[in-house]
Order: sequence, then structure tokens, then C-alpha cells
Amino acid sequence: MGRVIGLGLAVLMVLVGGLWTLQGLGYVEGSSMSGSGTWAVIGPIVAGLGVALAIVVLQRRPG
Repeated sequence: MGRVIGLGLAVLMVLVGGLWTLQGLGYVEGSSMSGSGTWAVIGPIVAGLGVALAIVVLQRRPG
């Protein structure tokens, strides 16, 4: 069960990080985050951590 939760969290982090990146770059409007360079930096960091989490979870042996 822990593997499923870990992968779910990893996917969520990648999706949220991608959204934050797009908002920070101004591609997604309608938020106070839109056009803010801070979110253009934080978004890829969160997405990258999500990818790293997925790699760790997938490399662990079940059990």
C-alpha cells in the first residue's frame, strides 16, 4: 500500500509543480500566482522532487 501512496504523491507533485510553473510564466491566468517569477522557480523544483520520489518508490523492492 505504501508504494501506491508514494506514487500517487509523486504524480500529484509533478502535476502541481507543472501548474505552478505555468502560472508563474503567465500561461495560466486568474490567480495571484499568475505572472509571478517566484512560482516559475518553485514549480519546477516541486515537479523535480516528484520525479525523484517516483524513482525512489519504483526502485524499492516490494515488501
